[in-house]
Amino acid sequence: MGLSAMQELFPVYRTMARPVKTTARRRAPPPPAAPADAIHRHLGRRVKHLRTGRGWSLEALANTSGVSRSMLSQIEREQANPTLAVTLRIARAFGMALGDLLETPGASSSVTVIRADDRAYHYRSDKNCRIRTLSPLHLEKDVECYEVQLQPGGALRSAPHFEGTREFLTVQKGLIRVESANDAEPLSPGDSASYRADVPHAIVNIGRTEAVIFLVDIYR
Repeated sequence: MGLSAMQELFPVYRTMARPVKTTARRRAPPPPAAPADAIHRHLGRRVKHLRTGRGWSLEALANTSGVSRSMLSQIEREQANPTLAVTLRIARAFGMALGDLLETPGASSSVTVIRADDRAYHYRSDKNCRIRTLSPLHLEKDVECYEVQLQPGGALRSAPHFEGTREFLTVQKGLIRVESANDAEPLSPGDSASYRADVPHAIVNIGRTEAVIFLVDIYR
């Protein structure tokens, strides 16, 4: 029997004779990991930037952090791979969280959220006055924002700040009086005011209900 006759009688042979193609399932590539040397370079530049921005010498940072001057110098020159404990001490010397010191642009969300119930941002709290910080604690900044709640008769009295400092506020609710040196002005909900804060100054609740004020300090 010829081959063609066998293929007509047993067509399954034709199928079996074909090579079987297999398609390998392609795996998604793993997300790119940040190279260790890139992290070290970033840390070195970050530490040097923060140190020089504060006007600190290596010796000053060493005294503040407890990390040796030689180690700090090697880190800034990208010649050292500091341990987690050493990096944490450096972060604390700058008043920062470890993640903020190591953070690289685009590595995380650019939105910083301060939750209303975060006690770390409650600057002062007593029966007459409650102050909540609305600006991140770790940032080098010349502007600070606060929410101030004053009970009837309560007052926020402050000694002079640095020369050139001014305060801006807006009354959300209640009646208050703003005092700056020998000047004073009453304010109602929706009113705003600006005044010198490098002299004795105060915010006083002159109403019968709680007053809520949003306060901005600008240092020059």
